Amino acid sequence: MQDRAKSIVAETEARQGRRAGPAVYILLGVVLVILLGLGTWQVERLQWKEGLIASIEARRTAPPITIEEAIARLGRGEPIDYTAIRVTGRFDHSKERHFLATRAGKPGYHVYTPLILADGGTVFVNRGFVPDNLKEPDTRLAGQVEGEVGIVGLARERLAEKPSMMVPENEPQKNLFFWKDLDAMASSTGIAADVLLPFFIDADAAPNPGGYPEGGVTQIDLPNNHLSYAATWYGLAAVLVVVSFLALRRRGK
Repeated sequence: MQDRAKSIVAETEARQGRRAGPAVYILLGVVLVILLGLGTWQVERLQWKEGLIASIEARRTAPPITIEEAIARLGRGEPIDYTAIRVTGRFDHSKERHFLATRAGKPGYHVYTPLILADGGTVFVNRGFVPDNLKEPDTRLAGQVEGEVGIVGLARERLAEKPSMMVPENEPQKNLFFWKDLDAMASSTGIAADVLLPFFIDADAAPNPGGYPEGGVTQIDLPNNHLSYAATWYGLAAVLVVVSFLALRRRGK
């Protein structure tokens, strides 16, 4: 009687295993396809990121273009972010804006100053970093250059919105900016929208009188970890295949 019961149990488990078999195979196949798809997606992202980095490097190291060429490129829908640019104009220091920043571990600000062009247009120039104790313009009068100046730097495209929910809201009434809102910078100084150019310029490291602001603060940080991500997904797919093969072989025995 006991042997008969064991036989019935064994037969029942075998039937259940046969019924579960196709479902398990389908599930393993779906998971494998997902892992391979994620790995392939990361390979595609890797190619896109490498192309983007190469494009930025080419624009950054090319001879500086004029302000007119920058406007023309924008009109054609071409990117100008990180493009080397040369511009001439006159600073309006009374309307400089302050963007919270750090440099070499020191707290301070990037000084964004309107540059008035010969045709009446205005472009904000990030002249560089000043430490916290030199925020006010009257503490660094030597650097408040007057008259016509020539600036070489990198064009930076405007941000359409706040880059993250974690970034605080700008406080234009306090002349304190946590993200580069070009429209808010302009409106808080009374600069009309029809004369404002739709991009910034980050000045290069050419020294200013008195040493401040310190130019050359542009940071180009484009993490490219897609190869390691792809290897991870493909590795998981390979592990799944090996484990599944061993389990099926064991079950067959």
